[in-house]
Amino acid sequence: MPSPEVEIKEGDRLVVYGPLDVLEESFSTTPVMREHIMRCKDRGRWPVPNSYTRRVPRHGIQGSFWEDRLDRRHCGVDIYAPAGSSVLAFERGEIVATGIATSPAQRHYWNVTHHATVLHDSGFVVRYAELDDVMVSENARVAAGEVLGHVGRVIDPLRVTRDDPPYVQRLSVSAPSMLHVEVHDRCVDLEKERRYSGGNWFSNERPSWLVNPTSLLMRLVPGADTTW
Repeated sequence: MPSPEVEIKEGDRLVVYGPLDVLEESFSTTPVMREHIMRCKDRGRWPVPNSYTRRVPRHGIQGSFWEDRLDRRHCGVDIYAPAGSSVLAFERGEIVATGIATSPAQRHYWNVTHHATVLHDSGFVVRYAELDDVMVSENARVAAGEVLGHVGRVIDPLRVTRDDPPYVQRLSVSAPSMLHVEVHDRCVDLEKERRYSGGNWFSNERPSWLVNPTSLLMRLVPGADTTW
């Protein structure tokens, strides 16, 4: 993926403009420029560089926040990508939890996938879920753009039946691999939330701690779109 274009200013005066990786290589020895470049690097990163699109699903679309799945509501947004794609941290933060996100012990059509949950410096808690693996450890600090893990296959098409929810049947055919992005306004012990399972909420009453990730993606990540 091409390095993002950035501009560095002093007041209203444009000092330099160009690809971030080129600027970093050319000017990183200058203290002032190095400080500017580090600020650019921490503005936010699209979490899956290899995703099929950089569009955040709008309300009501498959994979959108609080999507009505008949017997459950979707707690995050899904970013579809090939299995094994790198998943990056939005911004700097601390790993507050890692563990199992989905399992066939929870739902027969789920594969085992994992999550890395980050308390970002912005104050939001982001659960990067449905990962094939996790490359970071709890309590570790991560930088913007650091690899947290890789996209996993959450749905096993061979275990999906006609009796399973329609959205599961659709995903088994169209998009079994994705990053599930979930945002909380504080640290939550999801093991104690009986209505929560695998990124879904089994009630129409939205929990107070759950945040719509769309605005966070749009604010932190250059190039994000919601034009589905």
